[in-house]
Amino acid sequence: MGKGDKKTRKGKTYSGSYGNIRPHAIKTDAATKTVSKAAAKKAAPAVKKPAAKKPAA
Repeated sequence: MGKGDKKTRKGKTYSGSYGNIRPHAIKTDAATKTVSKAAAKKAAPAVKKPAAKKPAA
C-alpha cells in the first residue's frame, strides 16, 4: 500500500491518474450553474464586421 498501489490515493498521486479515490474536484450544483452560464457567454463570441475599404485615389 504505497506508491505502486494504484488503488490508494498515494499510488494515484504517484502515477498521475484520477478516479474515485482521487477525483479532480468536487462538483456542486452552484458551481456547475455558474460555470455553465460563463461558458455559454464565451462559446458565442461576437461576429466582427470586416473593415470598410477606402476607395482608390
